[in-house]
Amino acid sequence: MENISEKRRHPRIKVEWPVIVYHGDDFIEGKTENIAFDGISIVCEEPLQLDEIISISIETPDQQSMVVSASVIWSDVYGFDDQNTTYGIGLCFVKISDEDRIRFLDLISHLLEE
Repeated sequence: MENISEKRRHPRIKVEWPVIVYHGDDFIEGKTENIAFDGISIVCEEPLQLDEIISISIETPDQQSMVVSASVIWSDVYGFDDQNTTYGIGLCFVKISDEDRIRFLDLISHLLEE
């Protein structure tokens, strides 16, 4: 059986950073599960639709938030609890400012060196 991580272009780094997903007029709080150069995986208590473009605020360890646009590439029930209210969601960045991209890449590079 082939390891799925071998198909990935960029390494994933496990981190738990707070996130806020802006979904219409509502927002959903969650946290990152892992990050990569081109996207993130989050967990939260609301599902998101595949291919949906959302805005998400990521609070990084330097206490500066980044707001990015991302596309939902997968969304699954994790079932951490009896009510199956925790969802895992994979997001691919579609829009990020140049400044935030540089800061995000610096953070990832630093984490990979540890």
